[in-house]
Amino acid sequence: MNTIKNYANWILLAIIVSVSLGLMLNASLQESATMDELAHIPAGYGYVKYLDFRLNPEHPPLVKAIAAFPLLFKNLGFPTGKPAWQTDINGQWVAGTQFLYESGNNADKIIQWSRLGPILLTIILLIFIYIWAKELLGRWWALMPTFLFGLSPAVLAHGHYVTTDIGAALGIFVALYYFIKFLSSPSKKHLLFAGIAFGIAQLLKFSAVLLIPFFIFLIIVFYIHKTALDWNNTEPSKRIKRFFVRAFRYAKSVFVIFIIGYAVVYAAYFVFTYNYPIERQRADTEFILNSFASGPKPEISTCRNFEMRCLADVNILMSGNKYLRPFAEYMLGVLMVIQRSNGGNTGYFLDEVSSTGWWYYFPVLFLLKEPLPSLILILLAFLFGAWNIIKNLKPKNQYLKPISDYLSLHFAEFSMLSFTVFYWLYSVKSPLNIGIRHILPTMPFIYILIASAAKKTINYSVKKIILAALLLWFALETLFAAPYYLSYFNQFGGGIWNGYKYAVDSNYDWGQDLKRLKKFVDNPPASEQIDKIAIDYFGGGNPKYYLGDKVEYWQSSRDNPIYENINWLAVSVNTLQNATGEIHPGQQRNPENEYQWLQKIKNLREPDYRAGTSIFIFKL
Repeated sequence: MNTIKNYANWILLAIIVSVSLGLMLNASLQESATMDELAHIPAGYGYVKYLDFRLNPEHPPLVKAIAAFPLLFKNLGFPTGKPAWQTDINGQWVAGTQFLYESGNNADKIIQWSRLGPILLTIILLIFIYIWAKELLGRWWALMPTFLFGLSPAVLAHGHYVTTDIGAALGIFVALYYFIKFLSSPSKKHLLFAGIAFGIAQLLKFSAVLLIPFFIFLIIVFYIHKTALDWNNTEPSKRIKRFFVRAFRYAKSVFVIFIIGYAVVYAAYFVFTYNYPIERQRADTEFILNSFASGPKPEISTCRNFEMRCLADVNILMSGNKYLRPFAEYMLGVLMVIQRSNGGNTGYFLDEVSSTGWWYYFPVLFLLKEPLPSLILILLAFLFGAWNIIKNLKPKNQYLKPISDYLSLHFAEFSMLSFTVFYWLYSVKSPLNIGIRHILPTMPFIYILIASAAKKTINYSVKKIILAALLLWFALETLFAAPYYLSYFNQFGGGIWNGYKYAVDSNYDWGQDLKRLKKFVDNPPASEQIDKIAIDYFGGGNPKYYLGDKVEYWQSSRDNPIYENINWLAVSVNTLQNATGEIHPGQQRNPENEYQWLQKIKNLREPDYRAGTSIFIFKL
């Protein structure tokens, strides 16, 4: 009987993984390249084919390299003789256009083969979620967070794109898993695995740098907790020596983990910069960092005052050293992320266009895009946790005991909760508000914590029925949303077809519907004919590649296409929302770019037709 139960458990896991895989592949095959894929795919090919890191240094290499690996077995043209590769500084966008659409390659095949890498990483993360949840909750309850993550619309959307977001979730999750494993069971093997996992996380996304302060925080909490437990059992005369030695051992261990991790980083960057000319690397680095921290300072004040600009100057020096340049390229990416995060990004949110961001962006967006059954489960888990805290309150002289007991029994869950809070606070503070994808690293932890709360509170049939109903609702939400996962919003957010009213960019319109626009143009509605169409497109696709001479590139400032005998206009909804949303005080927008002429003749929120969810089509 136990054998049958074990097989049933693995069969259910296989079903979850298979369904998630199938839904991602189905969505991928119907979608054109998204905006960031236009840069990431050629960059990854440059890394694995030419061992040259000149493209897309603001993101670490591993996801892009894994995505590009299958392309090595294809006979592809790559624009190594063009200025985008030869002379331009980080000419990623032009190189992407030339590689995908102008070098005689089959762009769709390149995109689909490249997406297999991120899909594989998503499946690996699913399996790791199950493994850790199984250790914490048991094999049956471990299926719940695996199910929630594997069928999450956000995961299904970003899990099949060649971007670093699912890589960040995988890297951070696995790094924390092995770090907690080392703390709970110290050994050389666990120390080595923790270091390697930390290094791989750094190679997947630069936000994994946050693991450095977080690991230090965790080991301090772990040390204080262990010291408090052993304090009364240690002779007073031996306390200083025992606990000082322990502190030194813990500090040494986390330092070794970082050293191992950055040895992994160095090795990867050494390989991928091997054919990157050192003179070119230094020149590129100097140009890219020219504006970092307000630009170069007088030499006498640069590093003596430990200003931020010092980091850029040191990076430039390192980039010209043949031994240090792998680290220099890694550091360049980190500094570019810092610069971009501080600078923000112009975007649309809740009827406003701003480049300074909104502190409430991620909380509100999460409430609008996370499926309602999941939000209900999160609310119930929070209420259960709050009730437990109140119920376990002790007299003043014993108020630390519940905390100590919790850390003794649930340190892994404490780590997950702490990281989720830490990462959300960091995200809320950042003005770079371009998508829910940036908080994907916290979602595995949220789902495991939900399952943990459910296991502790569900002890009779009525609660089990409610839980089953919520999970079924969650599954149906996902299945009915197929294949439009990028545009998924819950019922509060207007659903798939109206979520653009709240947020766009990678939350709704990232250029994924260009192939659907081709289908519309090739097979227009009955009695209609499209010989020419004006297109104002946002994304990584290329309208002329798909539609040829039928395309006339357009923008608002060119006025109504009908004056040039063009009766059809297709506009990405991301472009429309940024053109028509209310401008944040202190910012400006050229009236010519506001599609005022289109607003006079059409209701922009009710286009005549749509290609997918994100391209609005108007008959003029």
